[in-house]
Amino acid sequence: MLIAIDDIRLSPDREENTIPQIINEKYGLIISEFRILKKSLDARNKNDIHWRYRIVTDVDEADTAGILNYYNEVKAYTEPAPPEMPVPAAKEKIIIVGSGPAGLFSALRLVESGMDVLLLERGRPVEQRMKDIELLETEGKLNPESNVLFGEGGAGTYSDGKLTTRINRPEIDWFYRKLIENGAPESVSFESKPHIGTDRLRDIIKNVRAKIISSGGEILFSERVTDILLSEGKVSGVTTDSGKEFLSKYVILAPGHSARDLYEMLHDRKIAIEKKAFAIGTRIEHPAELIKEIQYGKSRFAGILPPAEYSLAWNNKRSGRGIYSFCMCPGGAVINSSSEDKLLCTNGMSMSHRGSPLSNSAIVVTVTKNDTSPNPLDGIELQRSIERGAFRAGGGEYRAPAQSVFSFLKKIRDRELPPVSYRNGVTPSRLEEFLPEWITSEIRTAMEYFDRRMKGFISGSGVFIGAETRTSSPVRILRNKSYQSVSVIGLYPAGEGAGYAGGIVSSAVDGIRCADAIIGTLL
Repeated sequence: MLIAIDDIRLSPDREENTIPQIINEKYGLIISEFRILKKSLDARNKNDIHWRYRIVTDVDEADTAGILNYYNEVKAYTEPAPPEMPVPAAKEKIIIVGSGPAGLFSALRLVESGMDVLLLERGRPVEQRMKDIELLETEGKLNPESNVLFGEGGAGTYSDGKLTTRINRPEIDWFYRKLIENGAPESVSFESKPHIGTDRLRDIIKNVRAKIISSGGEILFSERVTDILLSEGKVSGVTTDSGKEFLSKYVILAPGHSARDLYEMLHDRKIAIEKKAFAIGTRIEHPAELIKEIQYGKSRFAGILPPAEYSLAWNNKRSGRGIYSFCMCPGGAVINSSSEDKLLCTNGMSMSHRGSPLSNSAIVVTVTKNDTSPNPLDGIELQRSIERGAFRAGGGEYRAPAQSVFSFLKKIRDRELPPVSYRNGVTPSRLEEFLPEWITSEIRTAMEYFDRRMKGFISGSGVFIGAETRTSSPVRILRNKSYQSVSVIGLYPAGEGAGYAGGIVSSAVDGIRCADAIIGTLL
């Protein structure tokens, strides 16, 4: 029979193949094969850092009677049945706008159910997109349609490939299975904080593209949607900047969190959107070894443990604002994530090996609906004003303004800065040159708390780099319980850009649910 065993502890210097030995020593069971259900690193006690596992294995039923009754961490296990894919009687053409996680995985879901799928992407395929990003980082030349934010795979393709999520949806299993089928390691299905890395993610995205096309779908790149075609309150298709019309009564709108021109078009067309809360701040970068020392202490395993992560949050009771770390990239780099001419913003990324000598994270402050005017597009204008100021403070050519942590706290400008990972180069500046004082004052206050949580976080080697403005969409495209726009029948806003997700996994799941909603109307 199948049993699941929880809380198996493995010191960092032991291999996973010793798990059968541990089980035999504790429970008297002899097993030869097992499957990992969950794996996480427990570093809460720096004197006892270990990996924790939950596994499933098949054992003789006669050997389990006493164990199941005596050990709370051992339970009978039933393999969950894979969800059945509904097959609609009618084959409809579905248009999908955007090839980020929501767009790609809604497309994959639909083609596997037999639908006729057309995916429109304003940017370029991942191979060409990487060349455009390289040109931006080495020569300061921005392609507004092909960059870290726009192009095949969306913003996540050139960020980090983190698959951490707080949601618990049945679609997640399908999503992980498709990732693994297209080249992701098996570990993404059981690690507590799965990470693919930008380098691996590029190949996975190409494989998903090939699967969609081989299944009968069509993907058109460099086709930016400029208008939604409407007929008697229903969607009838879209038009693109090439002057083409594409017709369908089902459109999944998955534009990504930075499709500002598309939000403006929706507002002009009286398609309901609203402001939503988001966050703005800056990137902070430290030596990876410093973060490792803070998190792991003097552990004898420090040399073989993975680059250390952190998650920090503080709520200012006086202002009611939250200040927190976001998109932490251990062993990574700060990157240029600009998408408009002479506007600068930054993000973070890591390769699969996380081998960079530096680690970074965003430190951001919540922006509420009340911080801007009633105009639903005003959050975008706040982002733009900060990015415009950051470009000026950096001195042009997409150099980033930067300030050491010590100088920021003392409110002075640096004469020189420690080495940083940002490839376009940095210019000594002050965060107040581009961030509002109400944001910088919140960060100053929070830094004292963060340093109490992680002694050494305030460090002479810590550097703030650029403006972090694209944490999430400042706009939500309103939809009803059927996942359709409240304004237009047949229009399905999806993913992070529509305001319903945050990160790769939740965006993909939201796209899958929109696809399933369409399939449900055709059964």
